[in-house]
Parts: sequence; structure tokens; C-alpha cells
Amino acid sequence: MDALPCRHLRTKKMFTASTPAEVFEAKEPGHPEASPCHFWCNLTQSLVGADGRAADREACGAGRSCFRE
Repeated sequence: MDALPCRHLRTKKMFTASTPAEVFEAKEPGHPEASPCHFWCNLTQSLVGADGRAADREACGAGRSCFRE
């Protein structure tokens, strides 16, 4: 993913000493941090966004009605 995702997307990685770009960076397969991590929407406090679709790094982009830059 080139652009940062929605401002409401959250992951546990955000609570480390990392920049937003590092947190949401897609890792190459085989990289120790390439395993999927848990995402949630800060608006709904659940695994789905305000539009009823899954919240994750690939899905929470500019094409969604609930997206905020």
C-alpha cells in the first residue's frame, strides 16, 4: 500500500515507537513481521468499519464512504 490508510484504522503496532509509515508498511513474505496483525476501526471499535466492511490495511482506503485522510 503506497498511501496511508484511513485515520480511523488501528492496530496494536501503533502503540510502539514507530512512525505511521512503519506501522502500516507491507512486509515481504518471510520477514519476521510479515504475519497478519489485528486491525480494528476506531469509529466502530470493532473489526468492521462504519460502512459495514472489514477493517484492514488493504481495505481501508480512499474508495470507502467512511474513509478519512
